[in-house]
Amino acid sequence: MTSLILILVLSYLVGSIPTSIIVGKLMKGIDVRQFGSGNAGGTNAFRVLGWKAGLFVSLFDIAKGVFATIVISKIRIGGLPFDNETLIMVLAGLCAILGHTFTIFAGFKGGKGVAAGAGMIIGLYPSAFLVCLVIFALVLFSTGIVSISSITAAVSLPFVLLISNRLTDRQIDAGLIIFSFIIPLFIIYTHRANINRLINGEEKSFDKIRLFRRKKKNS
Repeated sequence: MTSLILILVLSYLVGSIPTSIIVGKLMKGIDVRQFGSGNAGGTNAFRVLGWKAGLFVSLFDIAKGVFATIVISKIRIGGLPFDNETLIMVLAGLCAILGHTFTIFAGFKGGKGVAAGAGMIIGLYPSAFLVCLVIFALVLFSTGIVSISSITAAVSLPFVLLISNRLTDRQIDAGLIIFSFIIPLFIIYTHRANINRLINGEEKSFDKIRLFRRKKKNS
């Protein structure tokens, strides 16, 4: 039981590293939560700090999920209440997502869990991540809106896993299947303000993506 508690606590703490807040302070001496959308995730870092900082923040936040899922989940100090390795990895990844979203280092106001969730999927099922990444990219290119792209990719995850389970010889662990249905609900919850803005036609899009689409259409 000691090992499981340590895994969960360390995963949460690693997930809680407030990457965009740290980068914002170091680069511009600002708290990114006071600008743009007010969120401490990678998308707002792109808007407020620029694409280089935004890319770094996003990759680091993804790495938090990967590290918790692959590395921290392997810590053993004493016994475990169960021996399902996949379930342990899922629990570690979930704690990293919770830490990313409700960071203890910044008043429990962090990102929306997408990057850390992506890192978790990379650690558990890389091919599913690649499919969801393609879906995310296609929706982003067609709409220019990150929130709807993130929600669509998250909602597609359980279907990607179920289809993969039917088409391949690899049997996906039940814990991962259950998680795949939980994470879309969590992502929808963290994007509830974005959903309201989408309904009201007020959600912001990335102008560069829209400009690229217009140029391609006119060429």
